[in-house]
Amino acid sequence: MTTVSSKSHTGLAETDFAADARTDETFLDAARGYARRVRGGDMGSLPAVLGLVVLFVVFGMANERFTSALNLANLITQAGSICVLAMGLIFVLLLGDIDLSAGVAGGVSACAMALTIVNDGWPWWAAVVAGVAAGALIGATIGVLRAKLGIPSFVVTLAFFLGLQGVTLKLIGEGGSVRVDDKVIRGITISNMSVVAGWVCAALIVVGFAGLELYRYRRKVALGLHHAPFGVVAARIAAVAVVIVGVTYLMNVNRSVNPRVEIRGVPYVLPLVAVLLIACTFILTRTAYGRHIYAVGGNAEAARRAGINVDRIRISVFVVCSSLAALSGIIAASYGGKVSASSGAGNTLLYAVGAAVIGGTSLFGGKGRAVDAVVGGVVVATIANGLGLLNQSSYINFLVTGGVLLLAASVDAISRRRRSVTGVG
Repeated sequence: MTTVSSKSHTGLAETDFAADARTDETFLDAARGYARRVRGGDMGSLPAVLGLVVLFVVFGMANERFTSALNLANLITQAGSICVLAMGLIFVLLLGDIDLSAGVAGGVSACAMALTIVNDGWPWWAAVVAGVAAGALIGATIGVLRAKLGIPSFVVTLAFFLGLQGVTLKLIGEGGSVRVDDKVIRGITISNMSVVAGWVCAALIVVGFAGLELYRYRRKVALGLHHAPFGVVAARIAAVAVVIVGVTYLMNVNRSVNPRVEIRGVPYVLPLVAVLLIACTFILTRTAYGRHIYAVGGNAEAARRAGINVDRIRISVFVVCSSLAALSGIIAASYGGKVSASSGAGNTLLYAVGAAVIGGTSLFGGKGRAVDAVVGGVVVATIANGLGLLNQSSYINFLVTGGVLLLAASVDAISRRRRSVTGVG
């Protein structure tokens, strides 16, 4: 008589789908699994988060003004345009490409927005649409050249980096600028929500996130699919709630240094970045289009054989990148109060690429999340803000930011090598 072992009796132990049948994982099992993934090189945003904690401790001890509500509000505003630009770059980086023109594309788009308001008297919303459309057109052109002609993205976007600066110079004139006086546009970075509106938004975000997490958990349990323990789900909800409630509380404290004037409320740029983060995260993780981006970034030839239109995906990510770059340029124009010939040039792109990589996005393609842009953007802005409060010279800022970026790239390369050896991720 042939005996059937318990392994073969389940019919799943020898397959890659065995994990889907394990629904009794405990919180401790999940913690051990996460530790194994970290040891295997799948660290995600963990190094950036730990680095951010270290930066806050160091700068907070060096200067007590760093952790004041006023400075933290300034930090949020300073990080806004970097985070949005980095979010756009992540779509391109996921394919293993690069867009060196994203910064100046944002400058040209902001210029188009400002000129339609000043010269043509357009309402702010129509001007913003025109600016984003200009960015989308730039991205579509780059994407077609990259996908259809096969020109390396580095070369194409370098050419646009140089050429678009000439476009802005032609529109504005050498040494000139266009003031951004529209109350709504300027209000993105210099105005705040009411205290009540801030708490309402915070409550909606927490409740919405908790509801989504619990719905996904219950659905997987009902279908018998592999799922995280309820303790992990609860911890995730609690962590998000603590961050959102904490930030909202700090922003609603009176942060004015003038006793006769009150400054309270969440800066409008924060909910704007939050909405873009939610939208990008949903696109990348909950849509077929997002899965196709990861597939092409992981192996373009395999994706093509699976029926994915690789050229269409490649063109679309450049459109998304330049469109978000346009929004980033508009936020930067709101913060500066003007658009000049140098808008989006200089170190704008380098900071955004650094933010994406520092946050955990791989330069090799196929690995990255929208939240990486926000985490990395806050790290970059924190370095500039903290060193500024310490009255350090500009060269120190460049050296520290460059060192952090080099460290992040090294971690990415080592993690990739580690994953290839251990087979994790």
